[in-house]
Order: sequence, then structure tokens, then C-alpha cells
Amino acid sequence: MTDALSFRPIRPEDDPAIAAIIRAVMPEFGADGPGFAIHDPEVSAMSAAYSGPRSAYFVVEMDGRVVGGAGIGPLEGGDADTAELRKMYFLREARGKGMGERLLRHVLGAARERGYARVYLETLTGMDSAMRLYERLGFRRLDRQLGCTGHHGCNRFYMLDLVVALTT
Repeated sequence: MTDALSFRPIRPEDDPAIAAIIRAVMPEFGADGPGFAIHDPEVSAMSAAYSGPRSAYFVVEMDGRVVGGAGIGPLEGGDADTAELRKMYFLREARGKGMGERLLRHVLGAARERGYARVYLETLTGMDSAMRLYERLGFRRLDRQLGCTGHHGCNRFYMLDLVVALTT
């Protein structure tokens, strides 16, 4: 195995792999109870859920096998200028190889291309590496949840101004 990592847009045949990754990774961080994205109906059909004009989801491959992903879409209950970073998860074997930052930068570019001015995200205590990445890329911590995501299990909230982030 060469650990060659790449990413590409999700395809319908990726749905079972991404669903399995989400269902495997979230419990590692205690995010498997009520109020977490693991229970979102879209988990079983990610390619369809992110097929809209203002949404996108990308899968990460390692030696041809899907090992992670991340996407953006409109923030439910938010304004039209705010996207939500959604379901960014990697299997343990794909972590720590720099792909998180590469993928996140790509997703942020996709958000900007789709006309968003800001990207919001929700996470939780314990996802320390992810929070360090978000902060390094310019996300600022918010005191409260925004929108109506239904993810009341999350306790950390961030926002990034795309105009500032992508021009600095």
C-alpha cells in the first residue's frame, strides 16, 4: 500500500462506503447519540443529498478505497449567504497525512464558487485535531449554534468569512 490519497466528487456507488465511514467514525468521538449527524437521513444517500446546485460532497480515496469525505450545503434555517461544512470524517488510517487541510481548502473553494460568503460548522469537544485545523484556516469560534441543523449534541461552533479567508 502506498497511502496515495486523492479526492473527487461523490458518486452514487460511494454512498455505502461514506455511510459506513460516518457510522464508524462518529462513535469514536462519542457522537452517536441523539442530536448528532450520524442519524441524519442523508447519511444513506449522500450523493443524492449533495446533488443540488449549492451543495457538493467530495470523497477521499486511499489507494482506490474511500476513506473519508466532506461537503457543503446551505445552512438549514440560515441566510442564503451561509453554507454549512458537513460530514467531514476520515477513517483513522487516513488521518494525519495532510488530506484534511487539502480537502477543506477545496470544499471552501467550492462554497465560494457556489456564491456563499460564509461557512459555518458544528463540532464537539474531543475533535481537537479538527478544531485546530479549522482555527488554522481562519474559522472563528462562535458562542452559540446557528441555523436549524438538528445537531443539538454538538457543543462547538465556528464561522469563516470566505472573502477574508480566501484572499489572505
